[in-house]
Amino acid sequence: MAAVGSAVGLGNIWRFPYEAATNGGAAFLLANFVAVLLIGLPAILAEFTIGRRAQRNVVDAFGRGGRAWKAAGALAAVTAFWIVSYYSVVGGWVLRYLIESPTGAYFGEPAAHFESVAVGLDAALYAAAFLLITVGIVAMGIERGIELATKIMVPAIVVLMGGLAVFAATLPGSGAGYEYFLAPDFGYLADNLVTLIPAAVGEVLFTLSLGSGIMITYASYVEDAESLVADGGAIVVVNTLVGYLAGLIVFPLLFAQGVEPGEAGAGAIFVSIANAFQSLPAGELFGVVFYFVILIAALSSSISLLEIPTAYFVDNFDAGRPVVAGALGTGAFLLGVPTALDQATFEFFDSFASEVMLPTGLFLVTVFVGWVYGREAMDELGEGVREQFLPRAWLWYVRIVVFLAVAMTLVLSVTSFAGIELF
Repeated sequence: MAAVGSAVGLGNIWRFPYEAATNGGAAFLLANFVAVLLIGLPAILAEFTIGRRAQRNVVDAFGRGGRAWKAAGALAAVTAFWIVSYYSVVGGWVLRYLIESPTGAYFGEPAAHFESVAVGLDAALYAAAFLLITVGIVAMGIERGIELATKIMVPAIVVLMGGLAVFAATLPGSGAGYEYFLAPDFGYLADNLVTLIPAAVGEVLFTLSLGSGIMITYASYVEDAESLVADGGAIVVVNTLVGYLAGLIVFPLLFAQGVEPGEAGAGAIFVSIANAFQSLPAGELFGVVFYFVILIAALSSSISLLEIPTAYFVDNFDAGRPVVAGALGTGAFLLGVPTALDQATFEFFDSFASEVMLPTGLFLVTVFVGWVYGREAMDELGEGVREQFLPRAWLWYVRIVVFLAVAMTLVLSVTSFAGIELF
């Protein structure tokens, strides 16, 4: 449940509709679905085998392959720290909207209101408050903090979002939103394949928490009797379901209000929901429920991100978990302040994470599992699995298909981030 909670977060509910809106709607959805099947599931199993085999934090888990491989683990921990720094800004937006919902403060001019609160000193202060909650949960540890919280969070997210999707379907004009999100334009897909591939794969890595050490760290707490295949499948299914549910909420709402998806930008989920709720009886109550769900989702991922560097320092230094979590939370806040003060800096942080850091991290995972761990990884995946041919087939799939797919994505992503046109 903790791993599902990590995957089910703002990456699905905030970032997925945002990426789909700026990358052709259903064309992005199709590319994303293919990326989940070809890369997402086999890659999450690769990270699982590293973590459970080592029973250690991400840096020491990679260290089993030799001292040089510790650098790959360090990169994963740095990536998690980098993401939580600007992720907390979005968490701060959610927290602010939750607090404002009882009065409907954002009802009047939703787009203008979001622009006024997205950057500035207030955005930094709300990010600090969000990080403070995150630090408190991480400080309590795995069972009393992270596991207990996500056991409540994940079912609540799925149930409440399902209800909101049903509500969105009743709005006049919502049909155009479904067409945009569910009926791909194959001409657009062909013309924009070079940008769609890195965008779709980057979203898969972001939402499945791949390349940042989260799944490696959580797998280190899993017992040998557990089936990693079953656990990985459950995470991928729930994660994908929530992302698509978010699309089934946001796009019908945007089109019902006559808002072009590309115009909403990073505030798509804030602007669309605010516009919908202001026209509803008891819209303030709907706002409280919805943004509470989003806050739960944001926290379930942020505690996972902060846990990665926390686990390393707790394992290797004589320091208590509350002290380590507090120090890292403070550092993440300071790193993220520029993203709270400037939208361009925020977009740079997000692009650098999804287009450079995460693909690089996953590329190193595929090399490590395929050619360093090799048979050990295959044996680890075979624990609790009846079909013993599956681990061998999976290992060769990781060595060839996943390796080539991630390598291609990494090249496309880095060149896209650098503004280099390959074709």
